[in-house]
Amino acid sequence: MIEELYTFLKQADARELDLLFTALDEARAAGDNAKAAEIQGKIDNFQTHVVPIIADIDAGFGNAEATYLLAKKMIEAGACCIQIENQVSDEKQCGHQDGKVTVPHVDFLAKINAVRYAFLELGVDDGVIVARTDSLGAGLTKQIAFSTRPGDLGDQYNSFLEGEEITDLSQIKAGDVIVNTNGKTIKPTRLPSNLFQFKKGTGVDRVVLDCITSLQNGADLLWIETEKPHVGQIKEMIDRVREVIPNAKLVYNNSPSFNWTLNFRQQVFDTWKDAGKDLSAYDRAKLMSAEYDDTELAKEADERIRTFQRDASAQAGIFHHLITLPTYHTAALSTDNLAKGYFGDEAMLAYVKGVQRQEIRQGIATVKHQNMAGSDIGDNHKEYFAGEAALKAGGKDNTMNQFH
Repeated sequence: MIEELYTFLKQADARELDLLFTALDEARAAGDNAKAAEIQGKIDNFQTHVVPIIADIDAGFGNAEATYLLAKKMIEAGACCIQIENQVSDEKQCGHQDGKVTVPHVDFLAKINAVRYAFLELGVDDGVIVARTDSLGAGLTKQIAFSTRPGDLGDQYNSFLEGEEITDLSQIKAGDVIVNTNGKTIKPTRLPSNLFQFKKGTGVDRVVLDCITSLQNGADLLWIETEKPHVGQIKEMIDRVREVIPNAKLVYNNSPSFNWTLNFRQQVFDTWKDAGKDLSAYDRAKLMSAEYDDTELAKEADERIRTFQRDASAQAGIFHHLITLPTYHTAALSTDNLAKGYFGDEAMLAYVKGVQRQEIRQGIATVKHQNMAGSDIGDNHKEYFAGEAALKAGGKDNTMNQFH
């Protein structure tokens, strides 16, 4: 996928530069020095479409060795940044789903080391590693951490386990696991799935520990997966991290998995409630309803959404804002709207008015899809290879000529 993306981006460069050089030749042939100078300036200041790519390798798809091999392939394909998370590989869930299971820190740090090794082996000294923690929403662990002394990373991890304190050996039954942590001997809560449960309310503390240990052991940036887009919640966690690592920087996923409209309307509702404002016109549970779209509350919520990236960067240390799957949703919505119109009363007008005409008005290059596919570049090659004998696609009868 990375190779395909870079191939397309490089082809986009080739296409645009080909158009510029063709226009430059035409301007020079016409003796239009001003036009030629203008085009030459565009060539000299051309901005490439090739941009850095972050490769998300989930939890590494196996152990540290598998993580190293996968990261190496990604880097060889052109990835300058690898993002890895602290979930269990064979129990991996989407960050916004339930049932997430994390691994002890030593396991995760081994994978961070594996990614760094892959970068260095390939001669990339400035490769970037993003360490993602799913601990805020993960209530389970697949294993108990190895610990050799009180207060080490394993002991800290185990201290978050839910369990029954053992004060008498009669409490221990066949198959029970016993752990000494935090000065107590406990029998961790073990589920039928053979997973162990964390204490409720420990998510934030676990996130903070994850972040600090990751940055202290080779990660460059953090990614905290949250259940809602809330500046205050993010700030609370990153402030605690920065007490230990003052320059900690955060990557944040502005995910379509959040219901942004409902979340921010409820945030405004709660703020207004705390301020003693009259909320009799609103039902908090139904704030997603279209009947509220033009209300004062909805307008304030939309303004908070508009400034979320700026506010979160200023207040919560977010260094880079991502948005995952936006084109999945835009493609689905636009295709659905086109289908309704095309097979409805608008018929072909649905495409012409809603798509093609907008491409022309907004200067979207895809309106000439043959050109975007490289047909003009192909013509230039044919002409170079075969001269006047070249059979070119871009002649006077090519329908692309209708899109000037």
